[in-house]
Amino acid sequence: MDGTIGGPAGSLHDPLVVDDQLCFVLYAASRAMTARYRPLLEGAGLTYPQYLVMLALWNQGSLPVKSLGSTLQLDYGTLTPMLKRLEANGLVRRERRADDERSVQISVTEEGMRLRERLSDVPLAIAGSVGLSLEEVGLAKDLLRRLTTNVTAALAEQSA
Repeated sequence: MDGTIGGPAGSLHDPLVVDDQLCFVLYAASRAMTARYRPLLEGAGLTYPQYLVMLALWNQGSLPVKSLGSTLQLDYGTLTPMLKRLEANGLVRRERRADDERSVQISVTEEGMRLRERLSDVPLAIAGSVGLSLEEVGLAKDLLRRLTTNVTAALAEQSA
């Protein structure tokens, strides 16, 4: 009796009530966060997933598509059209790597770097919206990372 959800000491009375579903709470929070980002990114012509790509590139510099996908937990089929749109908008450059023609390297253009400055106030606007202390934000991120790791491991175990 470890008290974890799904364990023998789980506290759910009716496991099929929507508000009692962890997945629903995560889904609702994700939708709310994405909706909060929308007006902050519209002026820059970015969607939330495109913003995540730009964040990764601003922080990591030039990356192979495979590494970018791994960082953002996005598959190639989802990432490629997004990168093509960002390239068409002049924010990133896609180039085949000289040392491996099969690998495509993504880098931020000068225009993409200027966008970083334009969007520098977005994290503060989001922080002002969540209504949590820095400690609570840190705890939430830690718990969500742990949840992701555990569910990913369970999926791997299931498919093995």
